Amino acid sequence: MKLLPPEGGSIYFNGEDITGYDMKQMRPLRRQMQMIFQHPDSALNPRRTMLDSLLEPMVLHRTHSREEGEARVLDLLELVGLGSDVLYRYPHQLSGGQIQRIVIARALTLDPSFLVLDEPTSMLDVSVQAQVIELLQHIQQQRQMTYLYISHDLDLVRCIGQRIAVMRHGRIVESGHVDQLMEEPKHPYTQQLIETFRAFQH
Repeated sequence: MKLLPPEGGSIYFNGEDITGYDMKQMRPLRRQMQMIFQHPDSALNPRRTMLDSLLEPMVLHRTHSREEGEARVLDLLELVGLGSDVLYRYPHQLSGGQIQRIVIARALTLDPSFLVLDEPTSMLDVSVQAQVIELLQHIQQQRQMTYLYISHDLDLVRCIGQRIAVMRHGRIVESGHVDQLMEEPKHPYTQQLIETFRAFQH
């Protein structure tokens, strides 16, 4: 996402090397790539209503008029299972599950093709986690989006992923189809990771 400068390696997006891009060069790409952060409660400005937070990406990128933007916001709220009653509320007036749905809706305002999800359910109750995962799967299927889902929860990874990459010290040590890798891990670190996770589950 280039929110932080890379310390090494290369970043390719749609076959394009964007490693050295500055903020100006990244700006048009921001419409194509969005992120859902691990802590939804800190991802929203506490002084802004939900309507203002949802309109902000469209205002910054000048993609919609105010009227068009508000109509799009209502459509997105319906998509994530929220009503218009949340529009004039502030983050502290909403539950964790509602805030995460708002964050998901905001990430979709510019109709991106690529979504990074950093432990998007780790701060939620188990029952709410299931609802959010189901919602994310529905959105992915409906919009044919690419997800990069970051998680330590192998059950969630298996549930939502198609391919999995196992990282150690910032490097990918093994990758492949999620079911094959989970059943027949080749790298010792992957084997240890799966064994530890399964032991913890029991």
